Amino acid sequence: MDYLAVLGRQKNISLAELESLFDNVSILSPKLATFKFTKSSPVNEAGEPDIDRLGGTMKLAREIKNPLEYIIDDIKSSGYDGKIVIGVSDYSKKSSPRTSQRWALDLKAKLRKTEIIPGKKPSVRILANKSADLSTATVYHNHLCKKPGHYEILHFANRWFVGIGVQDIDAYTSRDQARPARDAKVGMLPPKLAQILINLCGPLPKNATILDPFCGTGVVLQEAFLMNFRPYGTDLSDRMVEYSERNLDWITHDEKPDFLLEQGDATNHSWKQPIDAIACEGYLGPPMSLAPADIKMKDAMHDCKAIIVGFFKNVYEQIASGTPIAMAIPAWLRPDGSYQRLNILDELESLGYNVMKYKNTSQRDLLYYRDGQVVAREIIVLRKK
Repeated sequence: MDYLAVLGRQKNISLAELESLFDNVSILSPKLATFKFTKSSPVNEAGEPDIDRLGGTMKLAREIKNPLEYIIDDIKSSGYDGKIVIGVSDYSKKSSPRTSQRWALDLKAKLRKTEIIPGKKPSVRILANKSADLSTATVYHNHLCKKPGHYEILHFANRWFVGIGVQDIDAYTSRDQARPARDAKVGMLPPKLAQILINLCGPLPKNATILDPFCGTGVVLQEAFLMNFRPYGTDLSDRMVEYSERNLDWITHDEKPDFLLEQGDATNHSWKQPIDAIACEGYLGPPMSLAPADIKMKDAMHDCKAIIVGFFKNVYEQIASGTPIAMAIPAWLRPDGSYQRLNILDELESLGYNVMKYKNTSQRDLLYYRDGQVVAREIIVLRKK
């Protein structure tokens, strides 16, 4: 069975995340990819791919043969007798709001003629399309993948899918903005990017220890806990270690989970064992609001490279062969709109690390940024040889 992922804005990072966790990932269009999942892939309570575990995927859907037959069978098996709510997203090449509405109206007309429950014709509501595909917010706020009798039907070429999950906008906002300890001066790592970094390490067993050697305020650590991993954080700053502890106490609701925090310099610290994977945002240099002058950028590049390469040298003897490392490192906006990178992958390979390769994208394309952002995040994924 094929599953469908609607990719996030940073589609190459979304594809790398999917490839790290699932099998047979194939691009259908700039917005869509299909995949199959294995026993080691993250699943929800229904035994299907878990959207809440995927920071780079906006929607998930399962392939079906016929949307009308699917809805009828689903209503009959569940015994649902309320109003049916349907939204249609058409991702085909020549799609438009009109094509999506036409599919939806056709479904409504056919359902209205069908006595799904004997002696009762169903009440059906369709969502209006402002675009050919429904936004994540529209699907989420109308509970199309959550409530019985509520469906998002996705169409591409001659294939049909039914939505099984949509990104939980409110949960990400809460985890980002409601944390008790925040510090804008050290950067604000989005929770969904923290999830992606962990997922880029590949399938990991429950309770695997995830090390963040630059833990800051603990965003990676809180996401590791929510993904049923054991968080282990260190930071050069005692204040950041304290902030991480406050945020972990908040996210765990005082459950006294098994997490470990220490003060330590990533270039010379000795970590406790075991370390199953490393996911982190490395040192990004000083905050910048404008593209830096050449000399300022060279100084920032020198400092960041020294710390990041120093960490890789230090941790090498402390981890087992095959241990995955996913790290966000800085890239700086230049006046021509391009980004200047650290270009350290060759050096890291010479230190004894293999750079991960992907079928549908490349390491060079794993750049996370907002339009006009001065210091972007380049994602590098490696394993110790």
